[in-house]
Amino acid sequence: METQGNKRRKTIFSFFKPREPTSTSEEHSPSNIDISNCNDQYSSKSQRVEIDVDSLERDPSIRIPIWQHPVNQRDEIRRAYIKMGPYQPIMPVYPRTESGQQYRRFQSSWFKQFSWLEYSPSKDAAFCFPCFLFENKKAHYPTFTTEGFKSWKRVNDGSRCSFLLHTGGPTSPHNNAVNSIDALMNLTQHIDKVMNVQTSEEVQKNRLRLMATIESIRWLSLQACAFRGHDESLSSNNCGNFIEMIRLIGRMNGSIDDVVLEKAPKNAKYTSPMIQKEILHIMANKVRNKIREEIGDAKFCILVDEAKDTSNKEQMAIVLRFVDVAGFLRERFFAIVHVTDTTALTLKKEISDVLDRNNLQISNMRGQGYDGASNMSGAWNGLQALFLRDCPYAYYVHCFAHRLQLALVVAAERETSIWLFFSKLTSIVNLVSASPKRHTELRSAQAIEIAHMVATGERETGRGCNQIGSLHRAGTTRWSSHFDSICSLIDMYKAVITVLESMVNEGSSNSLRGEASGSLIVMRSFDFIFILYVMHKIMGITDLLCRALQHKSLDILNAMDLVSSTKALLQTLREEGFDSLLMNVESVCTEYDIEIPNMNACYKGATGRSCQQKDSITFEHYYRVGIFKAAIDFQVTELNRRFNDGAVELLMLSSALEPKDNFKLFNAGLIYSLAEKFYPGDFTAQEMHYLRSQLEHYKCDVLCHESFQNISTISELCQRLVETNKSQNYNLIDRLIRLILTLPVSTATTERSFSAMKLIKTAIRNKIEEDFLADSMIVYIERELAENIDSDSIIDEFYSLKNRRAQLQ
Repeated sequence: METQGNKRRKTIFSFFKPREPTSTSEEHSPSNIDISNCNDQYSSKSQRVEIDVDSLERDPSIRIPIWQHPVNQRDEIRRAYIKMGPYQPIMPVYPRTESGQQYRRFQSSWFKQFSWLEYSPSKDAAFCFPCFLFENKKAHYPTFTTEGFKSWKRVNDGSRCSFLLHTGGPTSPHNNAVNSIDALMNLTQHIDKVMNVQTSEEVQKNRLRLMATIESIRWLSLQACAFRGHDESLSSNNCGNFIEMIRLIGRMNGSIDDVVLEKAPKNAKYTSPMIQKEILHIMANKVRNKIREEIGDAKFCILVDEAKDTSNKEQMAIVLRFVDVAGFLRERFFAIVHVTDTTALTLKKEISDVLDRNNLQISNMRGQGYDGASNMSGAWNGLQALFLRDCPYAYYVHCFAHRLQLALVVAAERETSIWLFFSKLTSIVNLVSASPKRHTELRSAQAIEIAHMVATGERETGRGCNQIGSLHRAGTTRWSSHFDSICSLIDMYKAVITVLESMVNEGSSNSLRGEASGSLIVMRSFDFIFILYVMHKIMGITDLLCRALQHKSLDILNAMDLVSSTKALLQTLREEGFDSLLMNVESVCTEYDIEIPNMNACYKGATGRSCQQKDSITFEHYYRVGIFKAAIDFQVTELNRRFNDGAVELLMLSSALEPKDNFKLFNAGLIYSLAEKFYPGDFTAQEMHYLRSQLEHYKCDVLCHESFQNISTISELCQRLVETNKSQNYNLIDRLIRLILTLPVSTATTERSFSAMKLIKTAIRNKIEEDFLADSMIVYIERELAENIDSDSIIDEFYSLKNRRAQLQ
């Protein structure tokens, strides 16, 4: 009995004696056990250190060795690196290294010969990707894992090639590491899956359950809806959008209803917030990968803007502009990053990190589009200047939409009468629209007016006609909203007068009645009506440019053409438009019984006293010169000052590629100078000779080809070259056209991304995590890419990221 009791009391320490701590070094330890590794295991069990796999360093010479990570996370980190693949940056020119009497450098063609090869730009050295993943503390090949290989002379050296020697035979450490990658990613052969194997029917049920979760997350993300509810317990009447969506799918499909929610295994329901975020992150990464595949090796441009979100955090949106393989100009939302401050150095670091993580090289950047803030546009220390130091061909273009906004705002502020008009317009709109009661009165008055005009035949009936609207407020950041406000007041002028008269007679307070009376006097004045229609004419011309600058596919040459046509139309209005405008204003004043001044009478300004009159002018001169021409002159002057890129040599040379008017501006010499002066890094000396020959053939072939007639933009030209396969014959000209198309025009796409951010990160969801926000935004904005993601591929990646309790393969 005693012997049996002793057997029961035996522990592992009965067979192995614990090591006593000694002061001897690791080298003199008689045991082969890695003490530091054991300590890491114990510490990892007591306190798990979470590693963000999405922020792993890609540069081989900077990243942390795998064995230094917590033991429990090493496989997860290995899988994350395998998903990203070897770091293989394609650079136009790699640094030269002196080798004896010659200079040698790394070659990007080696990436195709040796798929495991990695390159570190910071150290100018080559590394081995599989060996890095499975190296121990005592590395077999430190040259290819920690130190870096630089002896480029020994690469193409026949059987003595260092890369071939490193690969070795079938049982070499390198090939063992390659086989370990295959084994790690083959989850079905892992010991835990083999010991707890599930039937194919159970696997299909698991996949079906996860499929319902994926489709629910996809739909909610595409609609910018919240996932979770306030109470997701079984007794809740409303468990939130996500749970209710799964229930809806289950009611529509009995086979899904049998495997989800309460009928699912307790350890594999796939409904927890963590699972939701993982699936959304996989979906967002697939969208990013699709965008990265669209870019390929093409040059790209960055569009960047900042804005505050609901939680008062500064968010920076990054949009990539490029030309795809088919010749279509694309602007893709790529990332949104929270920044602690908006200094140029901080912004550059965050942008560079995003580009590096997705293997996009700054050396391939060919344009920068920002607003005119000093931290962005500064010539010495601004963001554009910092990027120009790294890539001298990343030309900065101030956002055209922002320039137009500044030009129109400054022009309105410089003319006193125009500034007073917009001030009064804002007061009238706020007064009438402030109260729900007055808003209802406005709609009722408008309905009565429309009904009367339809009855008298002044308005036509039809679908979409005669709709009742409301007054639009003028915004501070979008000048086209001022035009909308003016148009709405013109359309509802009589209804607004009716509401103001009602307020004068039935106002609840003296101040309200007085304010309404003052607004009524202003609206019934000839000055207000005249300026209202003057600004309607002027802003009707500039509004086309405002809206065109919001298009993603607008190229910089077409934008400059629109600016030129806008200035020409304003000049024509100045010379020929006053008489017809005055007749229109007089007819409106006659209709509403507004007093019309005698245009030949002497105009008296200020209080009308003779001592305050500077010049003896007529009313006609005052309205023609003092308001009409002055307003137009200020507009044209500001447009000329803000849009002075017509004198920049880059745009002047680029105009030689424009196909409008049957290639009227084509000039082979200017096109050659464009490539030679502004893009020398994209054309070798030999290619410059070929370019001259291609331009001669291009002139005889493309300019006379029927497929290239009647096209007006350089974007259409690029697409037509691809469609007719002439981009292969004139590859250098096609390359130059793509570089011009890559130049930015406006940051409207970044502004639209902030509108999406307001829909996703609302006041109720103001604590949303940064990664979750970024994933939600890219799925919502790039919806055409997110909709085409195969659910089975999401399941497979979800299963391979980490060990799952339920088998999915």
